[in-house]
Amino acid sequence: MNEHIQDKEQNNKSNVSLETSEQQEELSGATISDTSLVQASSSQRVLIVTAVDAEKDAVLRGLGDTGAERFDVIAAGVGPASAAAGTAATLAYAVAAASTSALAQGATAPSTSDVAQTSATSSRPGPLAGAGSSPAYMLVISAGIGGGFPGRADVGSLVVADAMVAADLGSQTPDGFLRVDELGFGSSIVAADAELAARLRHELQRAGLAVSGGTAVTVSTATGTAETAAELLRRVPDAAAEGMEGFGVATAAQQFGVPALELRAISNAVGPRDRDAWRIKDALDALQAASSILREVITS
Repeated sequence: MNEHIQDKEQNNKSNVSLETSEQQEELSGATISDTSLVQASSSQRVLIVTAVDAEKDAVLRGLGDTGAERFDVIAAGVGPASAAAGTAATLAYAVAAASTSALAQGATAPSTSDVAQTSATSSRPGPLAGAGSSPAYMLVISAGIGGGFPGRADVGSLVVADAMVAADLGSQTPDGFLRVDELGFGSSIVAADAELAARLRHELQRAGLAVSGGTAVTVSTATGTAETAAELLRRVPDAAAEGMEGFGVATAAQQFGVPALELRAISNAVGPRDRDAWRIKDALDALQAASSILREVITS
């Protein structure tokens, strides 16, 4: 999501409101305690990471009663740091549970030298991948509501991203912004699973839902001016959606060698802040509808 969802208890089902991160509104239920839902045998499961409970609940409604058979859904908190930490904690928990189960059945644990060698030689996927075991999940999805860039993702539509980019990760210089890639300190881009992204977009379109591709930009401060929106498009020309968690989720997944997707339901236009134009309920309804299609795509 690109802004805070206010306490759900203060809203009825048809009136979910949002506040920006800089206003530091209270986040109700946005924790990673949901890791208790993770099952030990999860190699064919999908982890869906939202920011807050309102998004999580929309996803769960879409997945329906049978969703628990293949999906774990958590609300990890707002922003890239919380999203990355919550995702990594859940993945680590699942790996530990799977390892404990394997050891109980007589399997041999990877040696310290095996783990050290994997860490030293594997940077993509990250140092936590491999080590003699399969990833705990087949896929991680960052899902929620967010902003859409006008002309690319209309309010009420969906974006299934081709890539997740940390749009403000870098440095200001006298000549302008430099991405962390240009500074030589890593990468600000994580590619989505291209095949699954294309398939999900196709199925959403077949279901009559408006959906587009492009890049999902992750920011720590939600855009509120035309100037900032223009600057984001200068940095990321194919930007379609803005959120605050996608890159964090994708980076954590990458560290564990698991492919990632980002699914955004558009609640507002990226640009001048206009709360009267926000359509939060419509975006949550779109997220719910997309989640029902997601269940069909993943399980078919």
